[in-house]
Amino acid sequence: MTAPAASVPLASPSDSAAASVPALAARARTVGGSAVRDILAVIARPEVINFAGGLPAPELFDSEGVAAAFRDVFADTPARALQYATTEGEPALREALALRHTRRGLPTDADDLLVTTGSQQALSLLATALLDPGDVVLVESPCYLAALQVFGLAGARVIAVPEDEDGVDAGVLEELVVRHRPKLLYTVPNFRNPTGQTMPGERRAAVAEVAARLGLWIVEDDPYGELRFEGDRVPWIASCPGAEDRTVLLGSFSKVMAPGLRLGWLRAPAELLRACVVAKQAADLHTPTVNQLAAARYLADRDLDAHVRRVARVYGERRAAMLDGIGDALPEGSTWTRPEGGMFLWARLPASYDTTALLRGVVERGVAYVPGASFYAGEVGGAERATMRLCFVTQTPEEIGEGLRRLGAGLR
Repeated sequence: MTAPAASVPLASPSDSAAASVPALAARARTVGGSAVRDILAVIARPEVINFAGGLPAPELFDSEGVAAAFRDVFADTPARALQYATTEGEPALREALALRHTRRGLPTDADDLLVTTGSQQALSLLATALLDPGDVVLVESPCYLAALQVFGLAGARVIAVPEDEDGVDAGVLEELVVRHRPKLLYTVPNFRNPTGQTMPGERRAAVAEVAARLGLWIVEDDPYGELRFEGDRVPWIASCPGAEDRTVLLGSFSKVMAPGLRLGWLRAPAELLRACVVAKQAADLHTPTVNQLAAARYLADRDLDAHVRRVARVYGERRAAMLDGIGDALPEGSTWTRPEGGMFLWARLPASYDTTALLRGVVERGVAYVPGASFYAGEVGGAERATMRLCFVTQTPEEIGEGLRRLGAGLR
């Protein structure tokens, strides 16, 4: 006969200290926060002239038009506005977006589009649908900071593509694709965040050709493309021969209508679009119905293009004010970009300057910028400490002049 097993008393809270909870996921422990967001939290004082944020000018929002769109939606379809919706997005909004793309030379159907909660969510959905831990992602250098966060949280290995004044070098891109077999190239070809540069049409065609020949997804992020105040519009990479079945185009209303609506979209080939729809179902089911219906109503009743032209005209005046004064503010030997649109200007100071170390003293003078090192992948940022991003759209020309005076004093 087998002897009965000895009973083991259960431990009680009084017997020992409580066990610690399991650790955070490795990706949450290794990916840092947004330097831009951290700076904005520090410089919230109203007397600080803020060149750090990427915030559109609030006085230029069409508040009346947006409010009217919401009123009309609640007057006509209140139950629908407050109900769940399909994950893909409201048909009226997708139809309107498809028409805007088609009119700009990229034939698009509503079924080619997924409405997202800001274009930032579109990036996250693409990372979920495309990337396994260890996959290689190629990015511009410097690169949009929040994209680096998304790819880092996905566990991707991020490699910067060397470039020239026109952006990604197609020859170097080809070498990196052959060597590393990346899943995708992420690019902001229009008025790029953070540099404000625009990739010329010839370079876009060359990048599309490399992607078509060697097998590569292109994620083309275009939140600023409509904010052009100089020169001619350059066609999307998605419209280049060879890129049709491998380019994902991201768009947003944040910079042209209002960021508080949190409305973005992605245009992608069918199989990838479906994978992103499934990822969105797991993330938030759908983007808020009432916001989508209001945006669709706004597009139907108002002239968004005319509104954007007004905004771009003002932004162009503010860019001119920054260009007029920046030479006196920065130390001798500095260089800076001259954007044709968008919201940002990029400056490079002499190598002896460290814009991260200098920031605290500059903020004490009542002005702020974003140190450039944050926008570089991997170890590259350490070698780029003499760079900074300046946003020129949130302040008036007079405030920009005063901000540059303070910046010059702080740097000196």
